[in-house]
Amino acid sequence: MTYTTYYFSPLGKIILVSDGAALTELDFAEDVPPASGEYTQKDLPVFEEVSRWLDVYFAGRDPGALPPLAPHGTAFQQAVWKILRGIPYGTTTTYGRIAAHIAAARGGRMSAQAVGGAVGRNPISILIPCH
Repeated sequence: MTYTTYYFSPLGKIILVSDGAALTELDFAEDVPPASGEYTQKDLPVFEEVSRWLDVYFAGRDPGALPPLAPHGTAFQQAVWKILRGIPYGTTTTYGRIAAHIAAARGGRMSAQAVGGAVGRNPISILIPCH
């Protein structure tokens, strides 16, 4: 079952989506189609954790450890998102550096554009940073 709730941020209303144990998606509510019968609105511990994390983030402080996350994506997307999660708060990197890291781990070549595509499909941006 899929669960949802809303978080009211300084940037607008955000919908949080969970499988019951981890956050699977986060998006601005205006970007999400109206909920169908497959979604159930419910208060869950993971939503409380995500809300606390977002409160600290929007206050301009390091929110620390991430709450449980389970974004859906391909193996390649998951590899990119794992690297993104390791970027320390307040720092940045490039798609080229991420591509080089993946290429070294896989023993092959990787394009920065492929990394950019995976970053663009990240369903939990803010918690999994986009840069």
